Amino acid sequence: MRPVEQTADGENQPWDEVTPEAARRLLVAAVEAFAERGYHATTTRDIAGRAGMSPAALYIHYKTKEELLHRISRIGHDKALELLTRAAESPGTASERLAEAVRAFVRWHAERHTTARVVQYELDALGDEHRAEIVQLRRQSGAAVRRILTDGVRDGEFDVQDVPGTTLAVLSLCIDVARWFNAAGRRTPDEVGALYADLVLRMVAVKPGAPTVA
Repeated sequence: MRPVEQTADGENQPWDEVTPEAARRLLVAAVEAFAERGYHATTTRDIAGRAGMSPAALYIHYKTKEELLHRISRIGHDKALELLTRAAESPGTASERLAEAVRAFVRWHAERHTTARVVQYELDALGDEHRAEIVQLRRQSGAAVRRILTDGVRDGEFDVQDVPGTTLAVLSLCIDVARWFNAAGRRTPDEVGALYADLVLRMVAVKPGAPTVA
């Protein structure tokens, strides 16, 4: 069994809201299994075994495997929306807010790369009702980034012809970090976040003389 994913400061995954402890163990085990094998190739027996529990014990806390995926996806998307909304509503120029949004979003996808792969790439495995709920959260996250870009265009900081398309490009760039990030690699999550913030500011073509991020 792989070790539980940790952040750069050593904190375990943010599953404190999941109770009781047995339900949390099952959720962490499901994240590991889904990331390693994919949702469809993972059985409830696989999940229970990773958690050191019997298959019957899983159904005490989760009615179905899909319910487990939904809980993981909901927590992850809530966190993503929180990070992006905080950046969008923070004081400062559009450049500063966009850089902070990208840094925070990328850092989360790097620090939580195992979780993020499940959250971002297993959406189609959700049932119709749960998928619609998560899609709505994704739209809200997109709206937060789009608001920053729109402010930047309005204030003359950004030269962006297609704000919706650029929003999608920025989010896609950040999300893809979860696919390739390696905790044993040469860049830390903070370093990747800083690199991507710089790349995104270049993408939106901050105009000469516009306020920039220190």
